[in-house]
Amino acid sequence: MVTAYEQAQREGQSVVRAAILDAATHLLVTEGPAALTVRRISGEVGCSTKVIYTLFGGKEGLSEALWLEGFARFERRLLEVDGQGGPLPTLRAGLDAYRAYALDQPDYYRVMFEGAMAGFKAGPEARQAARRTFDLLVRCVRECLESGVLRGAPAEELADVLWMAMHGAVSLEITGYFKAEEAARRYRLLCDSVLAPFLVHDERNAP
Repeated sequence: MVTAYEQAQREGQSVVRAAILDAATHLLVTEGPAALTVRRISGEVGCSTKVIYTLFGGKEGLSEALWLEGFARFERRLLEVDGQGGPLPTLRAGLDAYRAYALDQPDYYRVMFEGAMAGFKAGPEARQAARRTFDLLVRCVRECLESGVLRGAPAEELADVLWMAMHGAVSLEITGYFKAEEAARRYRLLCDSVLAPFLVHDERNAP
């Protein structure tokens, strides 16, 4: 049987790195911080401990790499949002992308936003990576304000409120409190409800 490491090795170092991070994140979330040891991770992936030390410099480097990998994947997902439909549709698509990422990458989401790595303190690079993803949301909100489809709050404040709502909803969903179809409807209702007080209604289109 081909191990995850052997398969990844055939495809290149970046794939080896991703395979190790995926295994580490899954161990962390399913078994807790005590499982996050170099020896245990190497056993899961099927590589030597030397490979992990070479790539990450040990457990501390691995922990920060998990955070950075999660936010890198998150940022790529958000940047895939189609911005051709105008500021408000782009914002709504970004809100949907947030939920889609959490559902596709629940282990990384827990590392990034739910304190899965007890005692971990993000360094400057990691904090900057997290900030970049939030800045994408702020930028979308600001474009809505500048185009006149939203009003009533600074971009950063409205982005904060949206993020608080999204985080609460997806955290409940990935924990299993809602069925997928039900959760999708609730999520849309929540996002619409948060945006509603700030929407500018064009009287020319009113019935």
